[in-house]
Amino acid sequence: MKKMLYYVVAIFMIIILLSIPTYASSDIAKEKNVLETENATKFSQMKEEFKSKFAQYSDKYGSNVYGGVALVLDTIRIYSIPFCFVGIAVGAIYQYVIGIRKLDIRDRGFNLLIAFVTTLVICQILPLVFAIVTRGWVL
Repeated sequence: MKKMLYYVVAIFMIIILLSIPTYASSDIAKEKNVLETENATKFSQMKEEFKSKFAQYSDKYGSNVYGGVALVLDTIRIYSIPFCFVGIAVGAIYQYVIGIRKLDIRDRGFNLLIAFVTTLVICQILPLVFAIVTRGWVL
């Protein structure tokens, strides 16, 4: 009885798998064209936004090199916040939750906390230091 049930399920699955490409093949060409045009427009929008930000930073710092460095530092500053907060949370879990019974894991958690807090501080302070050094103390 169980073998017959397995055979029926297997045949049913084969029929389903064979019928999927017939329904999907007619829509694949349409979806491919739509995705290509959507991706192209999104890519061109991202490219224009990057060019405008780069031009803004280049005008602000007076050179393409300084503008590019400032843009990279600003991007690092923005994306380091969630990355470091996740790392701090993982380090706290290692230190205070898992490390209650195991001292080596507690030390690993403490080291993770120190590393991510240091990384966060450096990533937040470095753009400020760059701006002060390149532009001076102009307010």
